[in-house]
Amino acid sequence: MTISADSPAKLSFIGRLADQPYVLLSLTSLFWAGNIVLGRFVAGHVPPVTLSCIRWAGAFVMLLPFAWPHLPRDWRTMRKHIPLLVVLSATGFAANNTLSYWGLQYTQALNALLIQSSGPLFVALWSLILFGVRLTLAQTIGIAISLIGVLVIILRGDFAALKEIEFNKGDLMFMGALLVFGIYSALMPRRPKIHQLSLITFTTGCGALLLLPFTVWEISTGFTLQFDAQSIFAVVYVIIFPSTLAYLFFNRGIELIGPNRAAPFFHLVPVFGSVMAILFLGEALRLFHLIGYALVLAGIFIASRQASAAETAPPLGEPPLA
Repeated sequence: MTISADSPAKLSFIGRLADQPYVLLSLTSLFWAGNIVLGRFVAGHVPPVTLSCIRWAGAFVMLLPFAWPHLPRDWRTMRKHIPLLVVLSATGFAANNTLSYWGLQYTQALNALLIQSSGPLFVALWSLILFGVRLTLAQTIGIAISLIGVLVIILRGDFAALKEIEFNKGDLMFMGALLVFGIYSALMPRRPKIHQLSLITFTTGCGALLLLPFTVWEISTGFTLQFDAQSIFAVVYVIIFPSTLAYLFFNRGIELIGPNRAAPFFHLVPVFGSVMAILFLGEALRLFHLIGYALVLAGIFIASRQASAAETAPPLGEPPLA
């Protein structure tokens, strides 16, 4: 999604969208919210490792025709950074996604959405550990405000309900998924200077390959994918929206504004999740929803206003992407 300023495509809808990080990151959160709801809906019906493997294999097949013109030109650079690309594939695709689906076999969507709200903290933690990038005061305040907004929505305005939430091994798996994804988010600004389509096509394909042995093991245990309407819908959705489109949008958003400024958009996931519950499950829109939405949006606005110099440093010592 890197487009030169004088390209005719700049005037197209896709060209304009590629330069709108807040829109891209908001759509990413929307697609990922649907993924959590769907992952819980098919829990026990669709094998988690198999679904994750099919998800990335399908995304790879979808992306390959579009990436093919760029891959030969980018291969020399990619070959120099294979270890980094494999780490990105493992953290952003294979491990993160599988742990999420696996965790949703044992926990409720409410718990998953609550844990999801801690995503920005893991991004900040890994950015600090790996590269010494600290949150700015505005980012810290913004994350705190949006986190309060998330809690208002999930707890329905009653913070006393926190003591009634019970956590289980599924919650630990989902927390592990966010911990792993924080590494991916922190590493993204240091990716090699290659076309966006080359990057995501390689990492989705590599992620599927990394999951293949575990998929074979899962099938050997007797937990197999049933090809019915529910399974087919789940597979089609996860391939197109939270996989192909969401990762293209997320990667481009980080490229434009950096990981710490992009991280607060994690808080839109439970916001969109609650909106889906209102629209599709018949839940009523209440005052705590509006208060929570306002706090989340205010926090994101504050946290995403200004980047630190370290966040916008060129990846791997190369010039910034055009």
